[in-house]
Amino acid sequence: MLTRDYCITMARYNAWQNRNLRKLLQDMPPEELTKDRGAFFGSILATVNHILWADTTWMARFQDKPLPGGTAQTSRDFQPTIAAWSGERFRMDGHIILWAEKAKSLDMISDLTWFSGTLNTTVSKNLGECVVHFFNHQTHHRGQVHAMLTQMGLKPEETDLFLMPQSGPWL
Repeated sequence: MLTRDYCITMARYNAWQNRNLRKLLQDMPPEELTKDRGAFFGSILATVNHILWADTTWMARFQDKPLPGGTAQTSRDFQPTIAAWSGERFRMDGHIILWAEKAKSLDMISDLTWFSGTLNTTVSKNLGECVVHFFNHQTHHRGQVHAMLTQMGLKPEETDLFLMPQSGPWL
């Protein structure tokens, strides 16, 4: 069974990694952030936008709130600049941590039902599996950003979970 502690650990990991990315991306020229680098969503900004859009979408589903709108393909334009992305990313990371701290292990065995725009149908899946997907999706696409930054000759901070500080700041 998926536990509240797992959710908290992954929420903190997510926030820690995004904090590291925000520090690295905030001083990059816009043309470097928007340059197509051959990744699935093209550029660094498009990829971090997709992650933020997906996080916003999944959190809305988990909490039965309105969806942010758009699609996976339009998500690349979710925020117009790295400054706008950074502010929304900070807010969303705090939101995810608060959600994780309130998560109940027993809820993780229930089903989550939503309309999937990607599949154009209603889907029902185990909530715990959706939560694992949520955190895995973040890590997957941040890995793409890490690769793009490394190809640029930059050195992103460590990403190994066991190196995460045991206490904040997460944000």
